[in-house]
Amino acid sequence: MSSSEPAALWELPEKPSSPKAAPSRARKPPKPGAKAKGAQQPAPEKPVARIVVDIPLAHLDRTFDYLVPEKLHETAVPGCRVRVRFAGQLVDGYLIERGESSEYERKLAFLDRVTSPEPVLPPSLHALCRAVADRYGGTLSDVLRLAIPPRHAKAEGEPPLAPAAPPEAPDTEAWARYQRGPAFLEALAEGKPANAVWQALPGEDWPRRLAEAAGSVAARGRGAVLVVPDHRDLTRVHDACAALLGEAAVVALIAGLGPAERYRRWLAVLRGSVRVVVGTRAAMFAPVHDPGLFVVWDDGDDLHLDQHAPYPHVRDVLMDRAHTTKSSLLVGGFARTAEAQLLVESGWAQPVLADRATLRSAAPRVTPVGEDFDVARDEAARVARLPAVAFEAARQAFAAGHPTLVQVPRRGYVPGLACGNCRTPAHCRRCAGPLSLPGGSIDGQPKPPACRWCGVPETAFRCPACGSVRLRAVIVGAKRTAEELGRAFPGIPVRTSGAAEVLASVPGKPALVVCTPGAEPVAEGGYGAALLLDGWALLGRQDLRAGEETLRRWMAAAALVRPSAEGGRVVVGAEAGLPVVQALVRWDPAWHAGQELAERRELGFPPSMRMASVEGTPDAVAGLLADLPLPESGEVLGPVPLGEVDEEGNVERERALVRVSRSEGKALAASIHAAAARRDARKATEPIRIQLDPLDLI
Repeated sequence: MSSSEPAALWELPEKPSSPKAAPSRARKPPKPGAKAKGAQQPAPEKPVARIVVDIPLAHLDRTFDYLVPEKLHETAVPGCRVRVRFAGQLVDGYLIERGESSEYERKLAFLDRVTSPEPVLPPSLHALCRAVADRYGGTLSDVLRLAIPPRHAKAEGEPPLAPAAPPEAPDTEAWARYQRGPAFLEALAEGKPANAVWQALPGEDWPRRLAEAAGSVAARGRGAVLVVPDHRDLTRVHDACAALLGEAAVVALIAGLGPAERYRRWLAVLRGSVRVVVGTRAAMFAPVHDPGLFVVWDDGDDLHLDQHAPYPHVRDVLMDRAHTTKSSLLVGGFARTAEAQLLVESGWAQPVLADRATLRSAAPRVTPVGEDFDVARDEAARVARLPAVAFEAARQAFAAGHPTLVQVPRRGYVPGLACGNCRTPAHCRRCAGPLSLPGGSIDGQPKPPACRWCGVPETAFRCPACGSVRLRAVIVGAKRTAEELGRAFPGIPVRTSGAAEVLASVPGKPALVVCTPGAEPVAEGGYGAALLLDGWALLGRQDLRAGEETLRRWMAAAALVRPSAEGGRVVVGAEAGLPVVQALVRWDPAWHAGQELAERRELGFPPSMRMASVEGTPDAVAGLLADLPLPESGEVLGPVPLGEVDEEGNVERERALVRVSRSEGKALAASIHAAAARRDARKATEPIRIQLDPLDLI
């Protein structure tokens, strides 16, 4: 237990007596053991309460002792919300436990009131939040904000629902297509801990498979938590679980719910009324009773990383929960991340995948086309720079009565411009920012290109590399692609799915569905073809995970296409010799993940190493690094400027990376937390951002 202290007790100064006032009668000191009139009395049993105050300062990340007044003896239960006076102000907090005595030798303050007697922070949830805070070098109060939704009094006052009856064990015959699939489901049904990395087959009804896994543990009366990236996946998995287990046995948790409904559903889980929880990122802390299975689908999606301190990742949180509760973990997806590959290579998890014969029968045919492809003879297709093989694949899909999926790496019309001759990126002559077409017109003429950073128009562009005055689109956006393809396939309806409107599904009839990565709707019966355009734009990003992320997005789209035996085709616009393209052609993400992990080991990048990112002003970063004792394997990279420069040319923000071996990751987190605590104790005013294992390293 951390050291405990009371909040400061403030006494009002006595009013000075007037020299003309009549002499007052002296007050006698109270007799020993006498009770002052109106004074609060401590509770008869366990009068000391240990409180976590809701203050996100690292040097206050511990419990504080308070006295429980006699009137709150019954309602001040461990885990309830309370209000206490801390440093002269009333603040919220959680009562962790009650004891008979305190190590603090001075007078303790009393609890001000119990906000609610509902024990919203049970010991298991408190231990989980404490472990997450320690893993990421954050504070417990920050994690509690993520784990416990805001209170809603009306929802809390409603009577608890009766616990749902355990469902019947589901039929898991479909898992027989995967090696180790039946063994994994058998372990779930018998209550044995088992960890697996599941590579789903193309066209797999993966929501149904996850529902079967959850039903296997729910049939034994145990709980399951299934976390998916977005609301579209949430709807599919929730519907599958409700159809298999019953509406009363599953609940969906998502941040978009209203405060009353969100708190009502969360209380249903806390009170044990529901055993199966399906949700997005916030559901990783769902307080299910007796958990038996934790599932994360598509762990490479960046939506699984919380953007609030201390920036926990769903996969890592569920790993800790599975290990602590001796339950099972399933990491599923069409692709595989380097982090999931590390779980397999370390032996902590077993791969669940199909054999090559089953995979070939389910996968579509993949055809890569490089930059110098043969353009289709059709004039409209030539304007759209559509490869001949892609044009033919789309025509065959329409002839068979199926829709065609077109994935474009960017949304909008024409996101970027380059030289029309040598393709050198077009930059602003004033600030070197990228040029783009703003759209619209002036006096009937299209607006000239303008800088996306400073907004200055460029009316006389000349390429600094070759001198050409022509401009071309670097990446044709989704809207422009939809227009061009609409002209290439007259009579075929064109639908778009992207940031403005994301489609959940489309009918299984001829149509062009143009979307950005991650916004692919599901087609009834599957797509007849998928055209993955401008693959070089995804692969050319300055990102450590560019290859891994590209393969994940490609495979998510290709998995929606019908098998090759039914005419399913995938055309990818990238060179065939690239490893990521070969992984897609062979449908072998495990091989690519192994290569990624080996390269990161050689370079010293996560997940083979633990890293901490420190961002802020140069003085703030330098001050924290100077006060940061590093483990034996510690190494500081940088700091480097983040590109923000003030009017005088000085760097406004910079970033430094601290790298240690994986075995010393806990030591790094503890060191980071201690340095942040000393910084907060000094009342440093310059903001700084500390993040362990960030996704964006470059």
